[in-house]
Amino acid sequence: MTSVGTALVLGAALSVQFGSAVAALLFPRAGAAGVVALRLLIAAIVLLAVCRPRLRGYRRDDWLSVLGFGVAMAGMNGLFYQAIDRIPLGPAVTLEVLGPLTLAVVTARRRSGWWWAGLALAGVVLLGYQGFDRLTPAGAAFAFGAGAMWAGYIVFSARTGQRFPRADGLALALAVAALITLPFGIADAGDALLDPVTIGLGAVVALMSSMLPYTMELLALRRIPTSTFAVLMSLGPAVAVLAGLVVLGQRLSPLELLAVALVIVASAGAVQTPRADLRSDSHHRAPHRGSAEPVR
Repeated sequence: MTSVGTALVLGAALSVQFGSAVAALLFPRAGAAGVVALRLLIAAIVLLAVCRPRLRGYRRDDWLSVLGFGVAMAGMNGLFYQAIDRIPLGPAVTLEVLGPLTLAVVTARRRSGWWWAGLALAGVVLLGYQGFDRLTPAGAAFAFGAGAMWAGYIVFSARTGQRFPRADGLALALAVAALITLPFGIADAGDALLDPVTIGLGAVVALMSSMLPYTMELLALRRIPTSTFAVLMSLGPAVAVLAGLVVLGQRLSPLELLAVALVIVASAGAVQTPRADLRSDSHHRAPHRGSAEPVR
């Protein structure tokens, strides 16, 4: 059962990162903001149709949770796509992972969590050591911003998962994220969003980055502990490097590969450190990806 769960998590990670790589191929057609808006819109429409979430019977705090979840999702995706429009996919995901890593360290019970932060920082320093011809200041800033929004995504994902049944909260948050990003997408892409080829590729990205990995992770979380799931998610940067190489032809130097490896090790170590607020909420987090790879 555990091996099946592990395979599902790795499959979800591959789907997410290769979906991001395919999304980068769409940038010349619709721009980064246009691709984000199109993907979130398609994913929201499909999930709303499948889930048909109930809108009555919720309190103000419930809707504020969904709103925060949607804002975090929109910011995370928008900033991340701006990052991979400027820097290679592997380093972008590596820098982005520092957001959840910081959250894991801050909520850690033990001081050893700070050692993992130091290790991650060493990886970031190595990543920029060879100059900014590949890792531009703007691209790095967008990736860091996406990481901060990812941390917010995790917090609001957990809250929303406790307040809404099944995947209703995720579907509603996706709708909020789509509404936020759509004006920026229209301004960036214009009529290109109506191109059949662009819509078709956007649907592929939505499937690979949202619907397919969400389903696989949902099944995986029924088979493996949340802590194991989170450790497997720390392999995201490595999978991103593979996707960047295969789909986009992006090669990293040995020093950059070492930097990615340091952040992966730091992420895995941090999520295994006991945290005060993660003791008994795995049941609530599981359906809504509380510490999962983000919906991209």
